[in-house]
Amino acid sequence: MSPIDIYCHAPLGAKIRFSNGEPRPPERFTRKVKAWENDNGTGTLVEYSPGCESKTYSHPPTFALHLATYSSGGVQILVVRRIYSVASRLDFEIVERPRPGMARVLTVMGEGDELRHLAADEAAAQAWLAEHRYHNARIELVDDPDAANRPLFRGRAA
Repeated sequence: MSPIDIYCHAPLGAKIRFSNGEPRPPERFTRKVKAWENDNGTGTLVEYSPGCESKTYSHPPTFALHLATYSSGGVQILVVRRIYSVASRLDFEIVERPRPGMARVLTVMGEGDELRHLAADEAAAQAWLAEHRYHNARIELVDDPDAANRPLFRGRAA
């Protein structure tokens, strides 16, 4: 899939695979393997941002994938996210969609929503939210089918 298809149609919480289309190099080439891993992997769709066009400035729509969280002693130390433009040269694929009945914990981020947690059901989402307090957080149940049509640019209809 193209990155614009991911932006327009993938629901928050979907597992997304990204790839540059090249085969993995042999393990003995450690630098090449690290470079390959930078362009090939999976993440969870957690955020999207519409593009902006004006006479003096323009930027394309983007989406963010959560790649990893590193913690020590139960405390998050580092959260790894990567932001991709719809003009990205990588190929994307929806590996897994959130199942109906799951619950998203969302916060408002600019003109869109940011996924904080994807829970198995509403009760689990409420328990998680009670433990991890976020300002203006809300719980949204995943529908069947889970539509995700987003505007490409601010102030324009999709």
